[in-house]
Amino acid sequence: MTHGTLWLPYTQMRTALPPLHAAWTDGCRIGLEDGRVLIDGIASWWTACHGYNHPHIAEAVRHQLARMPHVMLGGLVHEPALRLADRLAALLPGDLEAVFFAESGSVAVEVAIKMAVQYWLNRGERGRTRLVAFRGGYHGDTFATMAVCDPEEGMHSLFQGVLPQHHLVSLPHDDAAEAELDGFLATNRTGIAAILVEPLVQGAGGMRFHAPEMLRRLRRLADRHGLLLILDEIFTGFGRTGSMFACEQAGIVPDIVTLSKALTGGTMALSAAVARRHVFEAFLSDDPTHALMHGPTYMANPLACAAANASLDLFEREDRLGQVATISSLLAEQLEPCRILPGVVDVRVMGAIGVVQLDRIADMNALKARLVAQGVWVRPFRDIVYLTPSFTITTDQLATLTRAIHQALGRAG
Repeated sequence: MTHGTLWLPYTQMRTALPPLHAAWTDGCRIGLEDGRVLIDGIASWWTACHGYNHPHIAEAVRHQLARMPHVMLGGLVHEPALRLADRLAALLPGDLEAVFFAESGSVAVEVAIKMAVQYWLNRGERGRTRLVAFRGGYHGDTFATMAVCDPEEGMHSLFQGVLPQHHLVSLPHDDAAEAELDGFLATNRTGIAAILVEPLVQGAGGMRFHAPEMLRRLRRLADRHGLLLILDEIFTGFGRTGSMFACEQAGIVPDIVTLSKALTGGTMALSAAVARRHVFEAFLSDDPTHALMHGPTYMANPLACAAANASLDLFEREDRLGQVATISSLLAEQLEPCRILPGVVDVRVMGAIGVVQLDRIADMNALKARLVAQGVWVRPFRDIVYLTPSFTITTDQLATLTRAIHQALGRAG
């Protein structure tokens, strides 16, 4: 075991190949201990939107480290958290203005679920404990979030007998499916707290895209049946789909939105569940039990908030969405030749997301090795090879990534 005592994620430790040993990062590159340099095609699980080691973020973190690395948020507040909350509320559409910080995306989704269930309890409506989630969806690996993922996708199927039971349905892609979901909600609405969906892209469930109209359908259905709508923008937020937030493309405002991943520019762990005014007001009461009784130890960590504020500075100062548009065009052009390769069933692009869909990946380890041999870091999973690069990637680096995928798949047989 070359990793020693380290237990790796999503890895069968008995049969896995030895992990590569990263030594440094810079821009869109990862340097390995053995001297090789890889172009990162997935921005460290979609987080490093500005590339690695951006000097503006690094300086902000250094400054905050010297001043105050951490202080509890219980009974205390600090300027980085106050400023970040204000800025997120100003960026998000509508009256999404009550910002609750946590450390990870999974926890942010758990907080959103807790908010939704307690919203109804505080209003005197008991029994609204279930969520409506969607096939192909993924929202995290903690127990509450596993319960709203698609169990058929494999990662969480072992725990079906342990997890809370929610309603798992199909996305309403057309009028007939919307009518079917409408009928389901009419029958079950008194037990439902909220509808939960990843807007525009179901990420870890297979990079499945849907149109903005889908979100408008869900907003209409939520309003018709008096339900909360939660959008999980942990992957899609901060420019990944081509707009700052995916919900903007549908012109809707969710009742709660979750954020993480690129929030700090891939520098520190931080997440947020942000609620609309009417959700927050349901927790205001003379009754102390109506408070949201949740408080992650490192919530609103000042270092992470400083990194996030610096990341938002970069979105303001530099044309990140313009860069995403350029990446989108290049991905569409450069991945299209993969469509005629054996085993390829689809090629699709949205924003800075490019996906080559296969009928299957026969030997995942061999495919990963071929990609690394060409100097790129790409992590295929299930039946897709995908790219989610940093927005600051150069055209040459992007071409290297797309060429490596084409060549690796071309030799897959």
